[in-house]
Amino acid sequence: MAETCTRKLIVEVCNARSLMPKDGQGTASAFATVDFDGQRRRTKTKLRDLNPEWDEKLEFLVHDTDSMATETLEISLYNDKKTGKRSTFLGKVRIAGSAFVKSGGETLVYYPLEKRSVFSQIKGELGLKVYYIDEDPPAPPAEQKPEEKAPETEENKPAEEAKPEEEKKEEEKKEEPKTESNKEAKKEEEKPSPPPQEENPKKPEEAAPPVKVENPPLAESEKKPSKEEKEKAEIVKRSEVTISDLELRSLASDRGRSAYDLVDRMPFLYVRVVKAKTANNESKSPVYAKLMIGTHSIKTKSQSDKDWDKVFAFDKEGLNSTSLEVSVWTEEKKENEEATQECSLGTVSFDLQEVPKRVPPDSPLAPQWYALESESSAGNEIMLAVWIGTQADEAFQEAWQSDSGGLLPETRAKVYLSPKLWYLRLTVIQTQDLHLGSGSEAKVRNPELYVKAQLGAQLFKTGRTSVGSTSASSANPTWNEDLVFVAAEPFEPFLTVTVEDVANGQSVGHAKIHVASIERRTDDRTELKSRWFNLVGDDTKPYTGRIHVRVCLEGGYHVLDEAAHVTSDVRAAAKQLAKAPIGLLEVGIRGATNLLPVKTRDGTRGTTDAYVVAKYGPKWVRTRTILDRFNPRWNEQYTWDVYDPCTVLTIGVFDNGRYKHDGAAGKQGKDVRVGKVRIRLSTLVTNRVYLNQYSLTVLLPSGAKKMGEIEIAVRFSCSSWLSLIQAYTSPMLPRMHYVKPLGPTQQDILRHTAMRLVTARLTRSEPPLGQEVVQFMLDSDTHMWSMRRSKANWFRVVGCLTRVATLARWTEGIRTWVHPPTSVLMHVLLVAVVLCPHLVLPTIFMYAFLILAFRFRYRQRVPLNMDSRLSYVDMVGPDELDEEFDGFPTTRSQDVVRIRYDRLRALAGRAQTLLGDFAAHGERLEALWNWRDPRATGIFVVFCLVASLVFYVVPFKVFVLGSGFYYLRHPRFRDDMPSVPVSFFRRLPSFSDQIL
Repeated sequence: MAETCTRKLIVEVCNARSLMPKDGQGTASAFATVDFDGQRRRTKTKLRDLNPEWDEKLEFLVHDTDSMATETLEISLYNDKKTGKRSTFLGKVRIAGSAFVKSGGETLVYYPLEKRSVFSQIKGELGLKVYYIDEDPPAPPAEQKPEEKAPETEENKPAEEAKPEEEKKEEEKKEEPKTESNKEAKKEEEKPSPPPQEENPKKPEEAAPPVKVENPPLAESEKKPSKEEKEKAEIVKRSEVTISDLELRSLASDRGRSAYDLVDRMPFLYVRVVKAKTANNESKSPVYAKLMIGTHSIKTKSQSDKDWDKVFAFDKEGLNSTSLEVSVWTEEKKENEEATQECSLGTVSFDLQEVPKRVPPDSPLAPQWYALESESSAGNEIMLAVWIGTQADEAFQEAWQSDSGGLLPETRAKVYLSPKLWYLRLTVIQTQDLHLGSGSEAKVRNPELYVKAQLGAQLFKTGRTSVGSTSASSANPTWNEDLVFVAAEPFEPFLTVTVEDVANGQSVGHAKIHVASIERRTDDRTELKSRWFNLVGDDTKPYTGRIHVRVCLEGGYHVLDEAAHVTSDVRAAAKQLAKAPIGLLEVGIRGATNLLPVKTRDGTRGTTDAYVVAKYGPKWVRTRTILDRFNPRWNEQYTWDVYDPCTVLTIGVFDNGRYKHDGAAGKQGKDVRVGKVRIRLSTLVTNRVYLNQYSLTVLLPSGAKKMGEIEIAVRFSCSSWLSLIQAYTSPMLPRMHYVKPLGPTQQDILRHTAMRLVTARLTRSEPPLGQEVVQFMLDSDTHMWSMRRSKANWFRVVGCLTRVATLARWTEGIRTWVHPPTSVLMHVLLVAVVLCPHLVLPTIFMYAFLILAFRFRYRQRVPLNMDSRLSYVDMVGPDELDEEFDGFPTTRSQDVVRIRYDRLRALAGRAQTLLGDFAAHGERLEALWNWRDPRATGIFVVFCLVASLVFYVVPFKVFVLGSGFYYLRHPRFRDDMPSVPVSFFRRLPSFSDQIL
């Protein structure tokens, strides 16, 4: 057996800030206990310090490197009982194993201290560095039982470290036996319940739990388990009863362990063609295997070594024959002829009625040698395996499906990952000792300089500053400006910083910063060191000055890479800030119906080659392409980890145009949009399956068109209601977005830069995910002008104000006595409110409770899809559609652009008038307090004086009651003219008459 490296987890307990005083004297004597995988370490006690600094490094042995991501590191702070009345809890920090980084990528992270219970009074932060290192194991002295040494070493090590503090630990256990026992019991329950992890779908046997393995191999049954393995097996057995469905599914990969309970099981005929053996072994002619079932035919690639090891999957429902023929052919080339001649080496036939069936977790069927029957030659054999299974079979991932065209890489199902994005912040401070040319040229003018920074295709510039010749400070220009870039892993090699002269447009010098060596930080509290870089000119100027900058990779932000209304991930870029998932999202892509043809095949017949792309978080999934079907059935199921419930799943359907139908040479086409579906997870009831059909509507230059329907099954599973409710109370974005926010304009620039980076990386995958697909899924064109979207947003605002207008009409109806009983009832309610004001708020909230409880029965039971009526796709004109599909900059003629510009000016004029009227009302109110109209303000002053005297005499209840009766008076006692206050307010001056 190959030896595996030893992994150690290093926890550096650095310091804590603003702890809660617990010793009764306004201070605390804190120490930390760190628990990981059954191991415990403790720091020293810092006496009477609310901001203690330990700077201690604690080591833990990782027993199982594969399951490290499922473990949890827990750090608890206590006030030492020897310095106070008793040991009290100061807070704790829980870090998921998925947040551990490798040595070299660690950074100081301040974690807010969590409460142990709802009533705990906890505050403060704990600064930690958590990382792991891999060490090569020492060579065992003998091969008898090397595995037994690991437990002994692990047991001895903590004992040696714990000797100086054994007495303290014994006293703590006596003081808090219940607390520690509860923690250990809780730890054992949580160990077999790790968060969902994405494993390799091609190795399902490794992902399966030990309890499901029946009849293990002889080599495994004869192996004696070590003491450590026995302990783990006991924990697994204890957890078999308590582990939940969500936790079982989270242990599996997308296909290896998924139950495929959201989709229909589809029977497939699997054929694994391994290799062939011919009688003439010395022949180097290319050989290929050909599989035929009725009219279905697939062949392997021609190879000289006759070793293919390919799996083919035939959709059993689409087969039109009951026999399978596998033949082997050779391509021979004669000496005098250029063309090759195919020669059959033999055929073997299988009756599909006799083919065995295999259902996981059964072991894979072993390939066998079969003799090839041939009239011309003998002694040829082929090794293959034939069985019938479903799409849950492990071989489905690597198989070439018959309904996807066979050996076409562009039609296979794939999983893509968006690149990990960071914000790179460059702070340009100043420059010194610049060589700006000859002395006579520098004296004639004061040059203006700016700094330009470039990372890949991103280019940003600072403002301009002048360089004087007399002042020493102006001779060393200072900017102190931040330039923020989007960096994607793997990073661009260099960040280039250039100082340029505005007048002559020439570069003074440049410096290159290696991006991989840039420091990373997770918050704004980490102090960064500034650095000086020498500026280099051309070959004749090896030194032209130096520049002072501060540069870092910001890990505390979430890099926005999709439109705000379809956000699917809000996690910070730094892995150390990652939190455990709160749930699991399962999506079953079942099939589509009544798809319309989007292209022609053979020049006459319409066809559609449809596939589905689903995007949530950084994970993109793409189903296999089913060729030439208007009612395709995929029946593929995928899973995602959910970290925030207020996120959106996006599913798009496309027609595959990136493969060659007839094999002829030609330019590769583009994928065509068929439709899109969005589902917000917060609208789903947990642990419930939603099986619905959604219409696919796409907006074309000719108008909106329904392209068919897609059938999707969705389930959002959550094991902890407390974690789910807590997610609603936490901020949407990481902390850095609020303590050091980015401006709206800067956010838009960085968002579209991130979209371009994601598009470029996914386009370079193999097979590529087309640019048009990524942009359609990310809604990258939402910032472009569209008359249709403007109308839709305007009517959305009107719809929100409709409720207010309805309430105003209802109030006006009461005021005008349209329904006298209601008006009388409102008079009674007014009297009750005035006489019993303490019942106002309870009545309002009780009324709201009753209304919401009554409307619960009418709640939406089906997740909403994209609404064509709300999008106003049916009420848009041809010219407006043409304008929406026009690129940027425009490609239309000048007359068309002039007409559209005039129309845009008319709309902007109406919006301008509306904004002016709204501003005038605020300016009138401001003018009343600034004596802009002395007479009006004087009248208001007298009114305020009289009102103060009146309210001093008249009780407030009487005033409210009289005002209410006056407002609700009968129409016969009213005047049709505007009231005095309204007339007075409209006469106040505004700034409208001062605008040019």
